[in-house]
Amino acid sequence: MTYSRAYFASPADTLETAQEQKHELVSRKLRLVAGDRLLDTGCGWGSMLIHAATHHGVRGVGVTLSEPQAELARERIREAGLSKRLEVRVADYREIRDGPFDKAVSIGMYEHVGASQLSRYAGTVRGLLRPGGLFLNHGIARLMSTGPRGDTFISRYIFPDGELHPVAAIIESMQNAGLEVRDVESLREHYPLTLRRWAANLKAHRAEAIATSSSERERAWRLYMLGSAQAFEAGEITVYQVLAARDGAPHGLPLQRGAAR
Repeated sequence: MTYSRAYFASPADTLETAQEQKHELVSRKLRLVAGDRLLDTGCGWGSMLIHAATHHGVRGVGVTLSEPQAELARERIREAGLSKRLEVRVADYREIRDGPFDKAVSIGMYEHVGASQLSRYAGTVRGLLRPGGLFLNHGIARLMSTGPRGDTFISRYIFPDGELHPVAAIIESMQNAGLEVRDVESLREHYPLTLRRWAANLKAHRAEAIATSSSERERAWRLYMLGSAQAFEAGEITVYQVLAARDGAPHGLPLQRGAAR
């Protein structure tokens, strides 16, 4: 119950292990420390917040547009004993008014922001960070110079409001907003490994999935996962993590990329 691709140390890793490794990778890049206030835009079912609070002692606010997601995230937070440190709101990220935050993260959300709103997106997050605060944007990007023409299978049946941009678009928006881009990493090879595990899980629970939705929807998502795995493997699309720092104060990042805290 977490968004986007996992992070594999080995192709033999389980999906659960690799997703925890993804959360830890994000935590390390953001240099999360006890007492940090973390904003998670598009927090989904709360997995990133729970990991950050459990392993790094942060306080956090997550926002999602889905009431069912928020309900499950709150339940998981209660079960983890983190209700005093984590809060999940049903809200648009543009409605957050109680900054500043020390760190901010967005995993698998900016694909739904839209090209016309990227500047506002970056500017809003920048305005919610304290000077010197860090922001990590994790999202799918296209490697082709131009996008598809007209409706595609994915835009019609899977993500009707989604848009994929070259990574340069989010980098430019960040820089124009007063965020200094500090690190960019492509993690393309990790997505096919994730998608094929998702597809295997769906296959193993196909009857349950059909009972929950329909045979048509189950088939659409099965085709989407396998087709997307091939697109990542072929280098048509990729996924980037872009780390940026707000201007106005030292960011506290180390001299060496992999240096320990």
